[in-house]
Amino acid sequence: MRSAPRQARRSALILASFAAAITLLLAGTWLATRAQVAANQSAARAALLTQALPAALFDNDLAASRQPLPEAAAWLLNGRAAANVYRASKAGRPSGVVFEAAAPNGYGGRIDLLIGIAADGKLQGVRVVGHKETPGLGDYIDQSVSSWARQFSGRDTASHRDWKVKKDGGDIDYVSGATISARAVAAAVGRVSGYFRDHRAALLQGNP
Repeated sequence: MRSAPRQARRSALILASFAAAITLLLAGTWLATRAQVAANQSAARAALLTQALPAALFDNDLAASRQPLPEAAAWLLNGRAAANVYRASKAGRPSGVVFEAAAPNGYGGRIDLLIGIAADGKLQGVRVVGHKETPGLGDYIDQSVSSWARQFSGRDTASHRDWKVKKDGGDIDYVSGATISARAVAAAVGRVSGYFRDHRAALLQGNP
């Protein structure tokens, strides 16, 4: 009768020791790898940013230049309460910005974007960084699938006001049968362009 409690205590002690060892192992692994994980995340973010703004336009650490947009601007451009803008500079002079933005009304839902604009107001890159558009149909908006997004590069945010697909009377190309995806991205680019146009000086000075 007395052996059962002893066995239970012994089993509980073994389990507790095993749990403690696993916890220590996991903690040690996290401590040993967190710097590398952070570095990998930073490198991935920097690579995405240079897809929206050519590396030749800046010599600062673009990923480290991140600043939060005002909440009202975040809602307008990103559809959420928080969003960032990245300020580029070259030889100490402001050279452009990259916005975190989104089209909330893609065919499959939200389309996350990075949109780069040079200091002269010309669009440099529109890159899709997340979407749920239909593979083989609406996913042509993604740079990894087609060159569709390149048509935005070089457009002047100061003079271009009609951010619509050709079907709606604008000049943005689209793929027949998948208009919604292109329409959503074009509208998002228009919102970002308008915000840059209205706040250009403050954005380039680092006051979004």
